[in-house]
Amino acid sequence: MSPLTVLLIAFLVLLLINTPIAFVIGGSGIVWFLAKGTMPISIAIQRVVAQTQSITFLAVPFFIFAGNLMNRTGITPRLMKFSQLVTRRMVGGTCQVSVVLSTLMGGVSGSAVADATMEARILGPSMTKRGYPKGYSSAVLCLTSLITATIPPSLGLILYGFVGNVSIGRLFIAGLIPGILMCAALMITVWWTSKKHGYDIPDDKVLPPSWKEIIASLRECFFALIFPILLIVLIRFGICTSTEAGAFAVAYALLCGTLVYHELSWNGFFQALKDSVIDTGGIILIISLSGIFSYAITVEQVPSVLGRMLLGITNNPQMMMIIIILFLTLSGMVIDSNVNVLLFTPLILPVLQNMGVNSVHFGIIMMTIVTMGCMTPPVGTACYSVCDIMGCSIGEYVKHSIPFFATIILLDILLVFIPDIILFLPNLIYG
Repeated sequence: MSPLTVLLIAFLVLLLINTPIAFVIGGSGIVWFLAKGTMPISIAIQRVVAQTQSITFLAVPFFIFAGNLMNRTGITPRLMKFSQLVTRRMVGGTCQVSVVLSTLMGGVSGSAVADATMEARILGPSMTKRGYPKGYSSAVLCLTSLITATIPPSLGLILYGFVGNVSIGRLFIAGLIPGILMCAALMITVWWTSKKHGYDIPDDKVLPPSWKEIIASLRECFFALIFPILLIVLIRFGICTSTEAGAFAVAYALLCGTLVYHELSWNGFFQALKDSVIDTGGIILIISLSGIFSYAITVEQVPSVLGRMLLGITNNPQMMMIIIILFLTLSGMVIDSNVNVLLFTPLILPVLQNMGVNSVHFGIIMMTIVTMGCMTPPVGTACYSVCDIMGCSIGEYVKHSIPFFATIILLDILLVFIPDIILFLPNLIYG
């Protein structure tokens, strides 16, 4: 049995017995070293250390800490108030709040799972009181959080840029238009499904928001809304690198919480620090151990073999991307989104680059699809968290989520065939 076969079998066995994903990756890599027999095990240890030796990677803990701080600075209630204001005359108004809030929170939390669970706790009870079925509410709360995958500072885009050696600044800028389009598409889906089933039809006596009210609300959440734009400006004009932008984000969150909104207490600070250590520790462990696995597949020349195999199917870059989207959709159902980025970016990206596909174009599409895995059973962390908070079954969630999944997949296919939707802004700003 070849070492590559042993690697794949070990990976599948560890995955099936529900081993933590970091040890699935690292353990199968160690098994490959043992099966190879010609390489000292010390190389595996070196790869674990080398995988984290990157200045760019420091952006990850910084942005995680900044996101946790911002969630404790009073920004979230202000964004909620603004979202409720602009959607109060819409069909499915409470669910529309979730869509708008997810779009605004993308620039604060940077995490789809964090956004989904936060909204489930805040908006879930209101949705139930308004008469929405729990499965429908869970589907909306979960699927709308996918918008955070493209709105900067998306943690997934940082990881993709780190692994694929792609400009994080370009990725941040490229995600803005797709994020806004996804917001519009999901709002239309909420309107259509709510109108079809008679959910939350607005009272004619409720007046639409006036410009005076909108401007007053915008002033309250100005510092949250300007944050992603500040990041893009700082990175684009060379004022700071993506890592330094992460440090700036932490300082910005502290200033907002202490000097602007006066709502960040010492207890809140230490709780944000504790949460960030836990979140960062999990991601670093996965990234470190992925170094062993990545080394094994590189030695076994898996990227070149996979490239020849895929090119044997089609030479059309758009069809190739659709095939890869289907594959990533399936893999997202069983593997964490961050792990998907770490495992498959080095395999897939070179193939698409050789076919002329822009790495920024593919990165936005890839992050949307792999993050969607958080919303799909059997291992979707976001869907299980939201369903647990809402008290609904996974079956009920899946039934109500089909229109939203269809919307997202159709939007991704549109982005495949019209890359300028993604590349327009980065090309305009970077040249």
